[in-house]
Order: sequence, then structure tokens, then C-alpha cells
Amino acid sequence: MTNGIYTLANDVVYDQLVALLNSIEVNVGTNIPVAVIAYDDRIERVKQLVSQYPSVTLLEDPALYAPWEEFSYKVWETHPTALQQWAAKGIQGVNRLGMNRRYAAFDQASPFERFIYLDGDTLVLSSLDRVFDQLQTHPLVVYDFQYKDPSHIYNVASSKLETIFPPERVGQEIFCAGFYGGQRGLFPPSQREFLVEQLATGDADVLYTSAPNQSVLNYMVMKSQIPVRNLAFELPENERTGNAVSSTHFQRRGACLYDNEAPLMYLHYIGVSSKCFQRLCSGENIDFPYRDIFLHYRYLKTPEERPVYKGRPEPCQKPPTRWQRLRQKISLK
Repeated sequence: MTNGIYTLANDVVYDQLVALLNSIEVNVGTNIPVAVIAYDDRIERVKQLVSQYPSVTLLEDPALYAPWEEFSYKVWETHPTALQQWAAKGIQGVNRLGMNRRYAAFDQASPFERFIYLDGDTLVLSSLDRVFDQLQTHPLVVYDFQYKDPSHIYNVASSKLETIFPPERVGQEIFCAGFYGGQRGLFPPSQREFLVEQLATGDADVLYTSAPNQSVLNYMVMKSQIPVRNLAFELPENERTGNAVSSTHFQRRGACLYDNEAPLMYLHYIGVSSKCFQRLCSGENIDFPYRDIFLHYRYLKTPEERPVYKGRPEPCQKPPTRWQRLRQKISLK
């Protein structure tokens, strides 16, 4: 079987993509194939970057994504209010439709039989062998702690959620869509038609409109009864680590991060705006968690281009002022 890695990018996340590709080369190897899924047509810098990595290709053919974009439209047409909500914000069609292009990794015509998908704002910090090994016997493998917070996966206010997915399933099977391993061919056209039909019967009420691609992917997996293997449950406690940038206790050792004595497999800069990375790489002395390890991989091959920062760094995303907190408090009453 052919193993490979997918990620999703355009020129907006160029700096994160550089860091990710470098981290894969260092911590996984130069022989594993990597395919960059084009988020949209803003990919001029991405094309130039991909040409510098022999094992990396760019998937930009619109025909590859067309069936999955059509599927996404059909999914959200079944929702009672989503398209209207987005239209009121000036968004035509499905919000962040390009994010749904990641589903093409499951397509029977996709290049990898077994794959790991990584969001562009991640770093691979140690071997991925555990995931690929599990994919030999399990169709979907994840490694995160999203099960602790279903409110970013499903509409937890929906009275239908417990009927469709009992709490014990939600507490065991949901996952973050920023990192997962899968197998090609899991969702053939007939299964996609079945999923749309089920959503149209009322299931769509449980979808979470603020994270549309993540919500739909979890629904696809759970409704299809695809077993989810989560390493957060399977690994021994002394080998289990966090992976989100919001965790403040990771320790850097060289070019890796450790959670106590266990090395992180990957770090996800979830919640850090792409503008933060752009500003940092343009020379602004701004701060966000674990910025130094990001800078290490971002400028690994071009250390002469790494900005020299002066003074104390300022938070990229500043906390709200007292007046802003007061206004927010008033608006909530």
C-alpha cells in the first residue's frame, strides 16, 4: 500500500506551510510523499515552494474537488438556517468551502491508499509510524482530546443530538479535523448520497455551523459507523501527550517538544490567526505560544532570512481592554 501525507494550503498560509514541510522532512523523512491540497487558486507562492521539495506535489485540478464541493453544498442545503446565516454575513454558498476539499483524500482516485491529513498550521515533531501502523487494521485513526468538548463538533443545543448519536458515542468517537489518518475509498458516491438523505430527514440540525468542515466530517464518520481509533485512549499514560498550542506546559528540547517525558507527535497552532504568522515573518516582534519552535522550522533552510527582533515581543492577539470587556458584558445582558 502507498502511504502519504496530505495538507491544505494557499498563499495566505505560506509561512506555516514552509514550517510544516520542513518539520516533515526532519522528523518523518524525505522519502514519504506529501500532497498539498489547493485551498483555492491563490497558490503562486505555494507552487514555487512545492517545486523545491522532491517528495511534495500540489493537487490543484478542480475536477478532483468538484464532487466533494457539490457534496458539501448538498449537505448544507439540508440545514434549516446555515446558508441564510452565512449569506447575512456576506458569504455566498458554503462558508470556507475550500476547507472541504480535504475530503478528496478519501476519493478512490486519490494518490494514497493510507494517509495522514494535517492542517497547514501544524508541525510534525516525531515519527508518524504509530498512526500508519494502526491504519493497517483500522480505517480511521486520530490523536486528540476533542472528545472533552463536543460543542465545537456538534450543535449541543439540538434536542436531536442524543437521539442520533448517544452521549457515550460522542464521548468516544469525535475528533479534531486538523489531524487524522484514513483510508482511501471510505465514502463512495452511494454512501455520500445516503448521508445527504439522512441529513435531510432532520439530522442536519446537529451540525455546528461555526466549524462546518469539522462538523460534517465527524457526522460522515459516525453516521457511516466507521470505527475511530483514538491514540489518546490507546497509548499508555506515560506515552500520551497533548498536541494543542493552548497547552502551556510543553518543554522544548532541541527541535522537539515534550509533555513531561514523552515527545509530542505534532503541535497544532489552533486558534492562532494566519495574520500572526504573517506579521511575525515580516519582522514584527509579536508573540504567541511556541513561536520559537515555529521559527526554527520556518527558517530551517533559510536562516539568513530569519528576522532579527528588537525589544520585548507583544502579544499578537491582545486581550480585550476594560472598555471592550464592559461593552461585551452589556451586550450579553
